[in-house]
Amino acid sequence: MPLEIVTIPCLSDNYAYLAHDATSGETALVDAPEAGPILAELATRDWRLSHVLLTHHHWDHVDALPEILATHPARVIGAAADAHRLPPLDMAVAEGDRFDIGGEPVEVLDVSGHTVGHLAFYLPKSNAVFTADSLMALGCGRLFEGTPEQMWTSLSKLADLPDDTVVCSGHEYTQSNARFALTIDIGNDALKKRAAEIDQARAAGHPTVPSMLGLEKATNPFLRAADPDIQAHLGLSGADPAKVFAEIRGRKDRF
Repeated sequence: MPLEIVTIPCLSDNYAYLAHDATSGETALVDAPEAGPILAELATRDWRLSHVLLTHHHWDHVDALPEILATHPARVIGAAADAHRLPPLDMAVAEGDRFDIGGEPVEVLDVSGHTVGHLAFYLPKSNAVFTADSLMALGCGRLFEGTPEQMWTSLSKLADLPDDTVVCSGHEYTQSNARFALTIDIGNDALKKRAAEIDQARAAGHPTVPSMLGLEKATNPFLRAADPDIQAHLGLSGADPAKVFAEIRGRKDRF
């Protein structure tokens, strides 16, 4: 039975997630941006945390952990490569490792680029992947530590997951990402339709994440660096997709 996944808005534009197994009662929190909304959601649902999954070390993904653990002692899981700058870990993991939540396997993916040591957590039975600041709705994280080649490899890895995978990313940046995407993928009707729907959702105060991976592959320019139309628009026809991705990322940084 798939896990129940709950999206929790935090801070000004962050998201945390709960993944709950009704049979065992196990509940995992993915990232800890702000204690208040997370603790309130747990109390409302009468859930107790069993796991906390940390995607990377940035403060807006870990700072609330001590307050949360004070009332919900849980097993903290994060990257072995990042353990020196994460909160204390009960389990340090790396690419290819697996563990269970409520009997469901969780696969660990290294998606370095935004940071070196950034992880994503893939739940194949629930058709969900927690990507935080690697793959985002219509975007990807700024390359604070990694190289364009690293991030392209990471995004390609995520793009290989099934199209019906739900992408649970870390921020509400989708509207600004859409405005940028329209400058890169100018003939994409699916992107134009999605951008209009995003504007409507945000005007109504609704979140735009999670999103479906198939939709990201059809509209997210950071996954589409091999597309001939995008390459031609950028003057990079036939170029290595990693080079095209680097150009797109550079343009987004200046946008």
